[in-house]
Amino acid sequence: MFHKVKAVNALPDYRLSVQFAEGITKIYDVKPLFQKWKAFKSLEQSAELFGAVRVDTGGYGIVWNDDIDLSCDELYANGEKVKTPFDGLMAFTDATELWGLNESTLRKAIAYGKLVDGVDACKYGKQWVISTEAMEREYGNPKKK
Repeated sequence: MFHKVKAVNALPDYRLSVQFAEGITKIYDVKPLFQKWKAFKSLEQSAELFGAVRVDTGGYGIVWNDDIDLSCDELYANGEKVKTPFDGLMAFTDATELWGLNESTLRKAIAYGKLVDGVDACKYGKQWVISTEAMEREYGNPKKK
């Protein structure tokens, strides 16, 4: 399954907090890469460069510069899952992409009571979020691989 990166933050001790579109957060330790790949050694030598990490276009991975990047699959497979208060929550846009639905389908499901506002989904400002559990209950497993 494709694990789209939504956000990344540099942490102390050359670790990264990586949030994925399906509502999972993982901690990825970059230190083993310093010995394995020459390009990653520059991260160890520059805290400023390490802190400049950002999500690559489309969420396919993360990048520091033109020479240093990591794929979403590497981060997901080798990161350590951590529990956060936001586990299992995702934006409507991510849910519709993963399940192959239209956002209007989810809005109608709330209007008709199939999904319960405040329990299964909630609006924060202009952004709707929904639980992975509610999506799986109502629409089965994600369609997008």
